[in-house]
Amino acid sequence: MYKLLKLERFTAFEKLEVDFSSGINIFVGANGTGKTHLLKLIYAASDVTRSEKKLAEKINTVFLPSKNQIGRLVKRSPSSNKGFIEWTREVSEREDIKMRLSLSSHTTTSDKASLSGAHKRWMESPLESVYIPVKDMMANAPGFRSLYAQRHIHFEEVYADIIDRVFLSSLKGPADKDRKKLLSLLQEAMEGKVISKNEEFFLKNKQGELEFTLLAEGIRKLALLWVLIQNGTLLKGAILCWDEPETNLNPLLMRTVVSILIELKRLGVQIFLSTHDYVILKEFDLQTQVDDQISYHALARDKETQNITLRTTKHYLKISPNTIDETFFDLVNREIERSMKGVSE
Repeated sequence: MYKLLKLERFTAFEKLEVDFSSGINIFVGANGTGKTHLLKLIYAASDVTRSEKKLAEKINTVFLPSKNQIGRLVKRSPSSNKGFIEWTREVSEREDIKMRLSLSSHTTTSDKASLSGAHKRWMESPLESVYIPVKDMMANAPGFRSLYAQRHIHFEEVYADIIDRVFLSSLKGPADKDRKKLLSLLQEAMEGKVISKNEEFFLKNKQGELEFTLLAEGIRKLALLWVLIQNGTLLKGAILCWDEPETNLNPLLMRTVVSILIELKRLGVQIFLSTHDYVILKEFDLQTQVDDQISYHALARDKETQNITLRTTKHYLKISPNTIDETFFDLVNREIERSMKGVSE
């Protein structure tokens, strides 16, 4: 479980410190405030515990700086600059460990970045992790893995990783009652279940077997969750990072998605997601209970310094700044003004 993330002079951030909830963490903010970057940092530090890749190398393949020069991830300035990322996680009730990656704008290759802290202990405590990118990849799965492995193609590694996750075989034995409940909810929403044949996915329902290329992307998002739960990737202790789950998802399905995420949290999955959507935020507000661990992290760019700031709250109504709510209420006010103008005329 992640407890803290510290950044100095990394990508868009001058200095940032994020205290995480052990349950659900929701990042909001205008475009360009670094929400996706934070998700990628959490995912990269988790994935290396399973893939056993070097952390700096994973950061490179997840962020894809030009010519693989990891030093380009240091915040830009007229002169040379140094930065770091420091992760803190709990590995037992009595033990927290830290790991720090330091680099400068002159660091050209990942092997020259400096790693310090409890790196060995970090790797000895593996984390199951998933990063769901904005773009669906299940419909593009056939042949993608072999192409990515054999050719230099400009795709962030999160796209190849998510395909690897969905092709994992199922756990042995029957699903427990909690997983069965989640799978049933998703099957009801999708009106079917997922099967795969020769790296191609299908939704099997009363109509037959529908290939994913014929399905709406919103349904494919539900299908992705179904597969990850069914094959045991999302179990207690896992880390889920999801970038804008609302993308191409009908608002009617957002209630189901939020319900699934809350249930996953209650099963022991730590969740990190970014959103620009009012309905997603409001669904979390309506569905979470008092004892649910949820934190809203509001990112914003300071008008004077242009540095990114962070405010964290456990209460939906205290999110500040909240550009999502502000935009929604602006629309309502403009609609009222137009209606009143029509009455007066």
